Amino acid sequence: MYFKDVAPPALLAALMAMPQLTSAFYLPGVAPTSYKPEARVALNVNSMKPVAAPQDARLHSVVAYDYYYEPLRFCQPEGGPKDVSESLGSILFGDRIKTSPFELNMKVNETCKSLCAAEYDEGSLAFVKSLIEKGYSFNWLVDGLPAGQQIQDKLTGTTFTSPGFQMGHESNAGGVLFNNHYDIWVEYHEVSGNANQLRVVGVVVQPSSKKYTGQVDCADGHDPIFISENEKSMSVSFSYSVYWIESSTPWATRWDKYLHVFDPKIHWFWLIDTAIIVVILVLTVMSILVRTVKKDIQRYNRLDQINLDDLSGTSALEDGVQEDSGWKLVHGDVFRAPPKPLLLSILVGSGAQLFVMTGFTIVFALLGFLSPSNRGSLGTITIVLSTVLGFIGGYASSRTYKAWQGDQWKLNIALTPILVPGIVFAVFFLLDLFLWAKASSGAVPFTTMLVIVSIWFVISIPLSFVGSWLGFRAKQIEAPVRTNQIPRQIPPVSGYLRPVPSMLIVGLLPFGAIFVELYFIMSSIWFSRIYYMFGFLFLCYGLMIVVCAAVTILMVYFLLCAENYNWQWRSFLAAAMSGGYIFLNCILYLVTKVQLSGLPGAVLYIGYSALISFLFSILAGSIGYFSSWWFVTKIYSSLKID
Repeated sequence: MYFKDVAPPALLAALMAMPQLTSAFYLPGVAPTSYKPEARVALNVNSMKPVAAPQDARLHSVVAYDYYYEPLRFCQPEGGPKDVSESLGSILFGDRIKTSPFELNMKVNETCKSLCAAEYDEGSLAFVKSLIEKGYSFNWLVDGLPAGQQIQDKLTGTTFTSPGFQMGHESNAGGVLFNNHYDIWVEYHEVSGNANQLRVVGVVVQPSSKKYTGQVDCADGHDPIFISENEKSMSVSFSYSVYWIESSTPWATRWDKYLHVFDPKIHWFWLIDTAIIVVILVLTVMSILVRTVKKDIQRYNRLDQINLDDLSGTSALEDGVQEDSGWKLVHGDVFRAPPKPLLLSILVGSGAQLFVMTGFTIVFALLGFLSPSNRGSLGTITIVLSTVLGFIGGYASSRTYKAWQGDQWKLNIALTPILVPGIVFAVFFLLDLFLWAKASSGAVPFTTMLVIVSIWFVISIPLSFVGSWLGFRAKQIEAPVRTNQIPRQIPPVSGYLRPVPSMLIVGLLPFGAIFVELYFIMSSIWFSRIYYMFGFLFLCYGLMIVVCAAVTILMVYFLLCAENYNWQWRSFLAAAMSGGYIFLNCILYLVTKVQLSGLPGAVLYIGYSALISFLFSILAGSIGYFSSWWFVTKIYSSLKID
């Protein structure tokens, strides 16, 4: 999956303005490689990944295969392919980069070079045919740049390079055409006019299907390689040509042609609409805090100053008694410990960890540190941050649990770094079993699994223990009002304040704040597109936080006015419902944009979607809980209670 960013032009310009640094400093993973004429330029191959099928623009599979998977019979380099070192994030995202038999030499044009001849039996032909029908594409890398095809956006009319190119396409005769010849067009740029410092700035491949009956000649007029339904066997000869083109594109902007925004106006329209909603919600909350609550507090505190002998005082007392209702009446119960405080504290602690991790990741991407040339950098930084920030999760969980007078502190310390990560790892491992069963290259190797578990137990869990220990050592968060010994009876509520309607209403608004960006993120995940709009994502993340906090505070206020003081779980679950909407959106995406054949593909799609939705639910739930906690503490700390 491509979900990465490039350094903003302003940042690169600032770096270029500092000669003493630019000679020795580059963003991680993006140091340029200069070649001399005729120097060897490596062409590496990556996994075969499905993209939208050309015939109906739908995704028909989510399973990736190794380029040298035996039924594909692709040509191998002399001595066999060798693995290219990859980052942890790249491996998790399904990259399996290996060497290839293609020979590219800087500025040396090669016309019609033969690779090999492969023999396909009935089973391998059926497998290749099925991959072509499902829209599988080649993923080659030249100097870190993905080889792609030039595509024109029908909406904007702009031309961009889409990573990867098709194995073949369906024929009107009922079979498929198999591409076996590749015209490789490589763009290069001279550094400051120096003919001995050449850099690769673009790669485009034009595949074609040529059925050679004799010697490989790459001439036009050959019949295409047609694979029909009843094909028994076939011999296929592979060939390629290389053409070098000088380009004015500098190395620093070579990724620009890959970074295309589909329908850019919709981002701005949606951000403006969401910003308007945010302003309305924030003004509403401020109105409650500044006007309604402040007025109620003043009336509540003025009751003991009223002269009972004065007629006007009597009238004022009656008005005061009449106003003494709603949220003020539950001051003796609002800080009563919720049911299952241990579970709640663990969830909000994990949510706080995810909240900080997501924020840091987006900021790093926004600053340009997650370069697309450093494949898997997003996954790597996410794992590193989630590991290091285990301290935040332990501290937030212990502080929350101690505030509710929990006495199972050892269990809290042990379960905080294990419960949520354990669920995520168990689901991930089960889904990986399906990939192993399908012999997919996307299956995470067992050794990588051991590395992840080792990082979890050696670094993350101890840091969480330290955070929990410091949290329990810290002074307990004191409630601003005393809690009554006997719980107050909660009157029945109706309408939108019931649990299910309130969750549906509250969860919808944060989901609406990220709906558009969610669509583009899902497209990048499932359709192997490059996502780089981290500026929009940063704004959407901020708007989502504000919306989530504001709408949860409003729900809690109305709940307290109805004399229902069980706000803790309600605030968490109502905000967490936005993750439920994300899962429903994924199911809708499955129906409209994805057409998976077979049970494994559907299980993988639904499983990964449920995993992402679960993590977002915990993140949003923690935002709703902590914002509600702040609100409740704020309004009740101003009350004057005898």
